[in-house]
Amino acid sequence: MTRHSDPRPAQGAPPHRHSHRLRHGHGRPAADVDWEAQATALETGAELQLPALRRTAARLGELLGPRAQVRRVLDIGSGPGVMTCVLAEAFADAETVAVDGSPGLLERTLARAGRLGLGDRVAARNAELPEGLDGLGTADLIWSSKAVHHLGDQQGALDALTAALRPGGVLAVAEGGLPMRFLPRDIGIGRPGLQARLDAVLEDRYAAMRAELPGAVAVVEDWRAMLGRAGLTRVGSFTSLLDLPAPLGAPGRTFLHAQLTRMREVAGEVLDAEDTKTLDVLLDAGAEQGILRRPDAFLLSATTVFTGVREATAEGRGR
Repeated sequence: MTRHSDPRPAQGAPPHRHSHRLRHGHGRPAADVDWEAQATALETGAELQLPALRRTAARLGELLGPRAQVRRVLDIGSGPGVMTCVLAEAFADAETVAVDGSPGLLERTLARAGRLGLGDRVAARNAELPEGLDGLGTADLIWSSKAVHHLGDQQGALDALTAALRPGGVLAVAEGGLPMRFLPRDIGIGRPGLQARLDAVLEDRYAAMRAELPGAVAVVEDWRAMLGRAGLTRVGSFTSLLDLPAPLGAPGRTFLHAQLTRMREVAGEVLDAEDTKTLDVLLDAGAEQGILRRPDAFLLSATTVFTGVREATAEGRGR
């Protein structure tokens, strides 16, 4: 399953559970989901991304520049803290703060930081979004993956995050990419093209979710333009690729089983009987054609990170 309330499956960025209250496209409140009970699965899914996450952190360091003094980093919508710890490793002189609405997941973040020897530099902040954006303090780097699109006023959220940046600081939001692919077009059961049909259903559900958000504001999701309107300069983007070829290892298969379970919950009432039956076979732990056993399962996705810099003032450049 994807950790956030977004009905679409996770892309290449780590799956995040966001703390604000949302509603699923089919009407069930996101608050009804016990995210903390699924913490192990969430952390496993994020750990699959570790090579890509480390490359992302290195790229953010390049954007900040070799002379930057990175003293504080915020991870907005941090989940079980995998990326929080990657950022703490990459910016060894900084305090890295995990911001999430789940106390249990924040505890998991601190435990992970302790195991990695980062406990003295990783902090946790329990905060609801978007209200909790105020009062977080300032930072040299703000990272947010798949959180902003869960807020009714996306431009307002970017404005608030920009205001929390110190002069010369970087805001990075993972809010784009390509849908995840994990099976061939023809899998030998049901009609070919199942994933394309799932994409269409989930995009409709996502649109319904956005429309139901409190204070929802329609906006063209041109993230570079939105970052520019927030007052950032040197706006750009880069894309990271997650490419785990077949045959997929056990952690990847477990992750995909959870993703398919989520898709079955969200899209099952819309799909036709044949596609629903195909999903049930894929979810059958004992079936040779199930996702846990078939040899052609892979994991391929791309996540785009949009970035911008808060212009350094003359005073800021002298830090």
